[in-house]
Amino acid sequence: MGNGEWGMVNREWRLGSGELPGYLCAMNIGFDAKRAFHNGTGLGHYSRTLIRSLAEYFPENAYYLFNPKTSNSFDLSGPRLHEVQPSGFFQKLFTSAWRSSWVKQDLKRLKIDLYHGLSHEIPVGIQDTGIKSVVTIHDLIHERHPEQYNAIDVKIYNKKFRYACAHADQVIAISEQTKRDIMAFYGTPEEKISVCYQSCNPAFGQTISEQEKERVKKQYGLPAQYFLYVGSLIERKNLLNICKALFLLRSELDIPLVVIGDGGQYKQQVKDFVNQNGLEKKVIFLSEQEVARSSAEFRSAAIFPAIYQSAIAMIYPSFFEGFGIPVLEALWSRLPVITSNVSCLPEAGGPGAHYVNPANADEIAAGMMKIINDAAYADELRTKGWGHAQEFTQQKCAAAVIDVYNKT
Repeated sequence: MGNGEWGMVNREWRLGSGELPGYLCAMNIGFDAKRAFHNGTGLGHYSRTLIRSLAEYFPENAYYLFNPKTSNSFDLSGPRLHEVQPSGFFQKLFTSAWRSSWVKQDLKRLKIDLYHGLSHEIPVGIQDTGIKSVVTIHDLIHERHPEQYNAIDVKIYNKKFRYACAHADQVIAISEQTKRDIMAFYGTPEEKISVCYQSCNPAFGQTISEQEKERVKKQYGLPAQYFLYVGSLIERKNLLNICKALFLLRSELDIPLVVIGDGGQYKQQVKDFVNQNGLEKKVIFLSEQEVARSSAEFRSAAIFPAIYQSAIAMIYPSFFEGFGIPVLEALWSRLPVITSNVSCLPEAGGPGAHYVNPANADEIAAGMMKIINDAAYADELRTKGWGHAQEFTQQKCAAAVIDVYNKT
């Protein structure tokens, strides 16, 4: 039993609103839930999936979600989930300061036993409060490839990440690759770091009906057959080399690539290549189309399982990842995956992926043709991929995190 005595308050409760109904709980666990409520990409998916999994499989605890401001993007309601927002005038005005430091007062008020920074940071000075802390480090790409970031951002990330690794009681790395990087760049002792793989939305593992898949194809103008890329359109994700592979196959293959994701300068570089090489009909930037931008089910990723399960293969030849969640989503969807033989991607894909050198467009092209022309090989990838995905169930991933909490 932790020092917390209260739990099971409803989601609408806010600090200062009155008495809490009593309910004994094993532990009061707090989360930095900013990205859980506001982020639609990898960090948000990780946060939401973990929080929901913990609440489902370890209901003896009470889970407090510290959210700097109201969000209508994602719902995290449930009998064990308690959203907490800043209550005072200055806390509401300076939400970044509340999240990064002032929140400690609210952690103490709610008798939080353990605080989990879900994305690289913990409140400054939490180590002086008597409240245990855990931080998840997803990747140290800003250390490995600082040229891909604004110089000021690199300094900010370095300070926050380094502080969190030094002062948290335990550090969670989401892959062995990330664990090695934390030790190498920050000198964090190995015994302080636990590798806890992440899971994904269980909807990807549910078989989508043909009727629903056809509805989604028709509504979003998807072709009968297509390859799929999902991820931010940034340099290390390597969409350009996928497009170069399509160009190499221009006379052999008439199957387009559907791209889900957005970006800035690098996206324009990719689009310039597409336009200069006559690939406009072979690369569909779905996220920028009005039907997708105006769709709540697209923005929340609710229809992604249908899009995945209608594709021929996921192509994800990233140069470097913390984990590579689209690979896992594809494995759960029984979708063959072409991904990189570097970084942590062999951890994510296991025996269920076709591996390529991400710098070699010819290898990417060969992988695409192999999956198209060899049905038995594609089926083998689906079977092995599904088997490997069972190592990343929500229950297993949540249990690994609970183990970290229990030894903190």
